[in-house]
Amino acid sequence: MFQPASAAADVENLDRRLAGSLIDRPLDQGPESLFFMLAVDSCAESVFFKIVRLSQSIGDRPGLAVTNGDIGMVHDALGQNRRALDYYIESLRFSQFIEDHAVEASTLRRIALLEEKRGNLSKALTSIEAALVIVESLRTKITSQDLRASYFASVQEQFETYISILMRMHRKFPTKGYDALALRASERARARSMLEMLAEARADIRQGVAPALLARERLLQQKLRQAAEKQARFFSERRTIEQITAFKKEAESPLNEYQQVEAEIRLASPRYAALTQPVPLSLREIQQQALDQNTLLLEYALGDKKSFLWAVTPSDVKSFELPPRAGIEAAAKLVYTLLTARNKQIKFETAEEKSSRIKKADKEFETAASQLSLMLLGPVASGLGTKRLLIIGDGVLDYIPFAALPIANNQSAGKYQPLMIDHEVVSLPSASTLAVLRREMAGRKMAEKSLAVFADPVFDRNDARVNQEVGKSQVSQHIQRLPFTRLEAEAILALVQETESKKALDFEANRETVLNPELGKYRFVHFATHGILDSQNPELSGLVLSLVDRDGKDIDGFLWAHEVFNLHLPVEMVVLSGCRTGLGKEIRGEGLVGLTRGFMYAGAKRVVVSLWDISDESSAELMTQFYKRMLGNERLGPVAALREAQLAVWKNQRWQAPYYWAAFVIQGETN
Repeated sequence: MFQPASAAADVENLDRRLAGSLIDRPLDQGPESLFFMLAVDSCAESVFFKIVRLSQSIGDRPGLAVTNGDIGMVHDALGQNRRALDYYIESLRFSQFIEDHAVEASTLRRIALLEEKRGNLSKALTSIEAALVIVESLRTKITSQDLRASYFASVQEQFETYISILMRMHRKFPTKGYDALALRASERARARSMLEMLAEARADIRQGVAPALLARERLLQQKLRQAAEKQARFFSERRTIEQITAFKKEAESPLNEYQQVEAEIRLASPRYAALTQPVPLSLREIQQQALDQNTLLLEYALGDKKSFLWAVTPSDVKSFELPPRAGIEAAAKLVYTLLTARNKQIKFETAEEKSSRIKKADKEFETAASQLSLMLLGPVASGLGTKRLLIIGDGVLDYIPFAALPIANNQSAGKYQPLMIDHEVVSLPSASTLAVLRREMAGRKMAEKSLAVFADPVFDRNDARVNQEVGKSQVSQHIQRLPFTRLEAEAILALVQETESKKALDFEANRETVLNPELGKYRFVHFATHGILDSQNPELSGLVLSLVDRDGKDIDGFLWAHEVFNLHLPVEMVVLSGCRTGLGKEIRGEGLVGLTRGFMYAGAKRVVVSLWDISDESSAELMTQFYKRMLGNERLGPVAALREAQLAVWKNQRWQAPYYWAAFVIQGETN
């Protein structure tokens, strides 16, 4: 018999040899994978059994739960289904006994996959539904929104398996409504943190929280703002990779503290405790609450083996199988690369070479976009009509402006005809998000005034607008002025009376003006300035406002995403007319997390953002056309107005390439 100490050491050594648990590794990896090697190694099974005996001798039930699952996976890969199932059941028994719910859920998914492979779809469905009950329970016990989102991202394969099984059952029983259940599963897998955030927005969760905790939050907000500002100024100068890495690590410390105190506030808040967790919508609820007769919902779910599309109207739902994730991702990334070729900087490239490269990219874009359109829109091309399209993307599709895709199956003449010719297009992380937005904003009064515009801030003390008597400094922020934003602002403001608008240009385009509660009295709030994107820590993304005053003195001119959440902006629309303002941290199941969420939390019904580094001049023209349609004689709604503005820019010979007009998308309310 082994002594406990040496037995424990032997287990540790063997575990190290096996490079950890295999429980969450896919079954379809190539022959180079550790899993494959274990499956064909003649001594692999004896190694596993030695671990089992060692675990039994020291009462290591967690080890037994994991190791039985690993043995099951080996037999599963070898096609020995009955033996695999026996070991999975043993793993399940031990994980349930020790209440290791993560291993329990993972094992239930493995059983579901095995039963699906054996053709036992009903048993597979029962098993994966049991796994999802555990996943949902574990998720709601996490108070930190960031950790909750991270956990949910880590279990997205559970939902992917659930959707796949339901769609297989739909193929077998097409009239039983399994495709509707799969659509609801897709909604359950999406933007759950955003749904909860929108519900929380009106709850005033700080009411009833201990003053000391709120004071700590304010202190950390100040520290975080200082760290973020230091980071922005730091990156305005040339730095080595080592300096950047060290600084990023330093900047993350106050962010982690801030996220922790936010979790403590939610835990201590009576109002947060009383909040009802928003439930993702069913098919009928989507049809009743999110759609009208002129709107078609297209919801995508990308999977490793198959992807799916649901096309939903108020009275019907149709589902389609699409190519696997890898194929769609490759096609979408190519389209995005070609779309943004003008932003690529190549060392020593001449103007002629760049012009030739861009012409080639524009030509290749039409072919690549046609192929992507056939993948994504081909199955529903005949049913699109002229409806408004509500796009629920997935993964890489969040980077693609669907309005710029060609009309599928309509390229016989060889002429590029973008989707926006016949369709208004709106993007959302989920259909349930739209329903929650409408519910939380129902009955809200329209803001009193029309338009507030922030444009052409002063970034540098060497700017000509700074008081000449002070003298110029050799120190520069290396943040380029955006002269066309001034023309953009002047053209937009000319559409409304001065008494109905707020003009914040030059030094007035500052942080203090944005933080003033008076800003919430305007229906439309327009920011024409630089954006800062931090794809790792979205709380450190933001907008750049004036960084110096009239005398050239430095001022705090950064508006950070974590501060946007604390604004009070019950407005119809926020427009972020800057580069890549719609991007952020990509979190599986949540989409792109960035500035958009902050402004929606603050009260905006919809947000207009960009997907790439934009052209200053063409964007100014696009925005001018956009506001003319909304505030001029036509009085169009924002969605219709954006389409008309894109058409107007597209018809200009200089700006026909989608790069110039397709970057901006509307997220949020469709009406």
